[in-house]
Amino acid sequence: MKQNLKTGRWMFGPGIAFGALLLTSPTAATAEVSDAAFNALKDAVQKLSEQVQSLTQTNQLVQQQHEKDVQKLQELQAKLAETQQTAADADQKSTAAAQAAAQPAPRSPIDEATVNHNFQILGDAEFQYVNADHQNGAFLLADFAPIFLYRGGDNILFEAGFDTSIANNAPNGGDHNTTFNLSFAQLDYVLNDYMTLCAGDMLLPLGTYSERGAGWLNKIPDDPLAVDALLPGSGVGAQLRGAVPLGDTGKLFNYSLYCVNGPGSADGTGNAGSLDLGGNVGLRSDGAVANLHNNPGGGARFAVFLPFYKPRYDLELGVSAEASEWDNAGSHLWTAGVLDASLHLGPNFELKGEYIATRFGSDDFGTINQNGWWVQAGYKLAGLNVELPGLNNLELLGRYDSLHDGLGTTTDRYTIGAVYYVTTALLLEGDYEFIRSTDPTQPSNQLILQISYGF
Repeated sequence: MKQNLKTGRWMFGPGIAFGALLLTSPTAATAEVSDAAFNALKDAVQKLSEQVQSLTQTNQLVQQQHEKDVQKLQELQAKLAETQQTAADADQKSTAAAQAAAQPAPRSPIDEATVNHNFQILGDAEFQYVNADHQNGAFLLADFAPIFLYRGGDNILFEAGFDTSIANNAPNGGDHNTTFNLSFAQLDYVLNDYMTLCAGDMLLPLGTYSERGAGWLNKIPDDPLAVDALLPGSGVGAQLRGAVPLGDTGKLFNYSLYCVNGPGSADGTGNAGSLDLGGNVGLRSDGAVANLHNNPGGGARFAVFLPFYKPRYDLELGVSAEASEWDNAGSHLWTAGVLDASLHLGPNFELKGEYIATRFGSDDFGTINQNGWWVQAGYKLAGLNVELPGLNNLELLGRYDSLHDGLGTTTDRYTIGAVYYVTTALLLEGDYEFIRSTDPTQPSNQLILQISYGF
């Protein structure tokens, strides 16, 4: 409308000028028009024609733009309607899903594909060669330790580990012993984000080695002396465990509280030599079933995990303890305490260790105090940033461990070793050990070579 008004104004002005010229011209028909007036009028008409043409073109462009705007508006309205319909469909589906979730799910046949997806087999295998002084070198151990994992839902987990090994039990001869043992088997129920209930034959959180040092994770082929001699590896019972964040920087407070059968007596007596750390469930040495002590034992571990300012720079500190009756009469108590620490300075350096102290009463030797410790360091040569063939696959290790058995025997061991990573799961391990012991049956040094594979 505004364009039409403007066009009318432009045409109305020249019209008035043209009419004025006619009124001021001589009325006689035969009067002559001067050349100047005629040319002026011609120019005015020409300019008017050009202006009209320009306004017409402008009006056409405006009209075209208007049509495009209308088309875009229609497209946007169509998309809006489509989006609203999609949102309405999603809302209906959400409501239907919520209603379906509120109803008990009908029983259906087991979905084989789902079962297989929730079932996994992990584990490790080791093959070991040992050459100790005063003994014949031999392939001492072949071990296969599968771990079966099953997830029964969002909150239910089951895990079981087995250990199958062929060991040379007579280093100076050719005899071998084949064993098949259940290492652990437990059912886990996730109560919430911070707590899990576990029940079964569980690896005990006395320190961290029992849960985190098995097989190829250890990097040194044999276990620390004090862990083997002083602590039970597993126990039958129940456990509450979990972690609570300390702020939003990755710090965690870890905890474990458990109740298990605890150590027992191998023959029902309270003599020191009959202490059984293997989680005696109720079998005497003659095979008869017996309740070897009246009350179960209990224990706990509390730890804090502290990440540093860089990824993979962290420190973990923990303290754990357990107490249990162990003899048939229930007159003697066995207790253990462990301090553990683990330090990582980047992906290439690790330092960890434990101090272990135990105490138990006996009929023949009275109260026996035992202790031991171990500390282990490892450095991956990839941290040197030197491009040499095979160097980045090599890790150097060192360990010192000591054991005082409380009965007069003391053993100190110094170990140097190395690991070559063929892959992240296939390891070639080797170490040389220097042993100083008051036990004359112990070798003074030995070489251990091992192939380990984790899967």
